[in-house]
Amino acid sequence: MTVYTPRRAARVLLLDASDRVLLFAGSDPARPGHRYWFTPGGGLDPGESPAAGAARELAEETGLRLAPAELGAPIWAETVEFPFDGVWYRQEQEFFLVRVPDWEVDTAGFNEIERANVHGHRWWAVADLAASAERYYPPDLPGRLGSVLRGSGGC
Repeated sequence: MTVYTPRRAARVLLLDASDRVLLFAGSDPARPGHRYWFTPGGGLDPGESPAAGAARELAEETGLRLAPAELGAPIWAETVEFPFDGVWYRQEQEFFLVRVPDWEVDTAGFNEIERANVHGHRWWAVADLAASAERYYPPDLPGRLGSVLRGSGGC
C-alpha cells in the first residue's frame, strides 16, 4: 500500500504574446532517467493562499513579480499523485493563468532542489507540445491550454 504525503500547491500557466507556455525541464533525483517538462509553481507554505504561493513561486522561478491579486481566480484545480525523490505525494493544486508580452526568465531565485533538478526552460506552442514525444505534466496540458486559448476555460 502506497503511503502518500499530502501537499498543497499552486502552478502558473505563463503565456507570452505568441500564446506559448513556459515550461521547465526537470528530472527526479531518485529516477535520473525520468525527465519531464512542468509549469512554474510549487508547494504552498503553511497558511499561504494559492494565489500568494503562485505569485511567490513565479517570482522565485522566473523573476516575474506580481501581486497575488493580479493572478485572478484559478482556472482549474486537480489532485495528482506522484513520486519525487523516493516520496509519494498526493498534491492538491490550483492553476493560474498569467499573460506577458514576453519575458526573459530569471532563475536566480531557484532553491537547492530546483538548481539540482531543473535543466532548462522553453516556451512551447500548444501544437508543438501536443506533437511532442516528450513527457510533460499535467499530461492533458495541450488540451487544457487549447481550451483556455479558445476562451472556453481550463476545466
